[in-house]
Amino acid sequence: PTSIERLKSTVNYLKYEELFLFMLKMNYLKNNKNKEIGIRRDIEYSEVEKFILKLPFTLTDGQLDAIKDIYTDMTTSKKMNRLVQGDVGSGKTIVAFIALYINYLSNYQGVFMAPTEILAKQHYMNIKNYFKDYDIKIELLTGKLKAKERKTILEKLKNKEIDILIGTHALFSDDVMYDNLGLVVTDEQHRFGVNQRGMLNKKGENPDILYLSATPIPRTYAIVLYGDMDISSIKMMPNMNREIDTMIKSSKQIKDVLDIIYQELKQDHQIYIVAPLIEENEDNDTNDVNTLKEKFLKAFGKIANIGLLHGRMSSEEKETVMTDFKENRINILISTTVIEVGVDVKNATTMVIFDAYRFGLSQLHQLRGRIGRNDIKNFCILISDKETERLNILTQTFNGFKISEEDFKLRGGGDIFGVRQSGQIGFNLADEKKDFNILLCANEDSANFLNSEDIKSNKYVHIWEILKKSLKLN
Repeated sequence: PTSIERLKSTVNYLKYEELFLFMLKMNYLKNNKNKEIGIRRDIEYSEVEKFILKLPFTLTDGQLDAIKDIYTDMTTSKKMNRLVQGDVGSGKTIVAFIALYINYLSNYQGVFMAPTEILAKQHYMNIKNYFKDYDIKIELLTGKLKAKERKTILEKLKNKEIDILIGTHALFSDDVMYDNLGLVVTDEQHRFGVNQRGMLNKKGENPDILYLSATPIPRTYAIVLYGDMDISSIKMMPNMNREIDTMIKSSKQIKDVLDIIYQELKQDHQIYIVAPLIEENEDNDTNDVNTLKEKFLKAFGKIANIGLLHGRMSSEEKETVMTDFKENRINILISTTVIEVGVDVKNATTMVIFDAYRFGLSQLHQLRGRIGRNDIKNFCILISDKETERLNILTQTFNGFKISEEDFKLRGGGDIFGVRQSGQIGFNLADEKKDFNILLCANEDSANFLNSEDIKSNKYVHIWEILKKSLKLN
């Protein structure tokens, strides 16, 4: 370039090229999904409304809108590929249960996959309760079942003696065969790899797919992160009193934190303690769960039972600890972020997160969502000597959509086609946040290119073949 203006123009051109190719791939995936023929169900919406009216609570407008989106998808011939995103406690699970009910009314089998065994059991107990007055056959399939029990369930499933199956990774084992699978629901979809989800989808003849995520994404960024899915967002919270006092404390203020814990223990309430590491690292002054357990035993060992939970434990060990905590046999649970998802312990009133600066805002918000499931005052304490200005966002709002927008600006959206959960998508020059206007333009242009009749003519056929090869598109 011979001038600054030419340089800027050249850089923008290269950014556009990167973003165009990225959005071309995303829109190609979405177009292919939209062309897939799904199951067209002939169900009157009044049947769905009858079930909704019998619920012991009133659904929010956001939940009702999501249900209508799902109903529309399931009663047309287009295959559903929908993400329902909503904040912690926004009521996504009952929306998924209603989708399973619509699927049941149309005489198809449905499956609900949860990331952990204890969460799968929780969903199983809840769905059994919601459908106790209906003749719906529901079973639970996990890796811990005895061989005889597993065999019985698999035979029932194959013979269509099961309408809804709840489970974990065990659901996509080779020997799990369905009679006519019509709907696959994946809870906390980011916890499963693309290949894992794909294996479950292949268990039926183009079943409808519904994903749930408690990590809300701002709608403007959704085309980047979930460009091949339709999205329903539940932004309203059910009428519930979630009084959580969120505060930031430095390591020098640990006595204040211990005082709060002591007062809560005296009232027979339970405590979560979260740390980023499992064991001590010589090169790092970050807290770890093993060291914290020793410290808390010294502080509260005489008045409280203290449990330990982390990712290196076996699934049996983890389930035992979580069951003991849920049933109040453990008063203080010291854990890594494995408690981020799902288990409902109403008696837990305090969440203490050490070295909070090491976590993203959305992840901290997820952890905070483990408490506040009662009608009393709760405490979320972020212990950090760094980045307190960033962490202040959590003290100002409980809105997961606002928090995720700030988190996205600060951390990036992760690697869409890979495994990274934060950082930039992987462009050389483009930035999906700073160059969002270019991204929107590239999105529109790539969609027009894919829909153009010229692709089918000789005009673009050569470049289209090159693009498909370079982007590894079938």
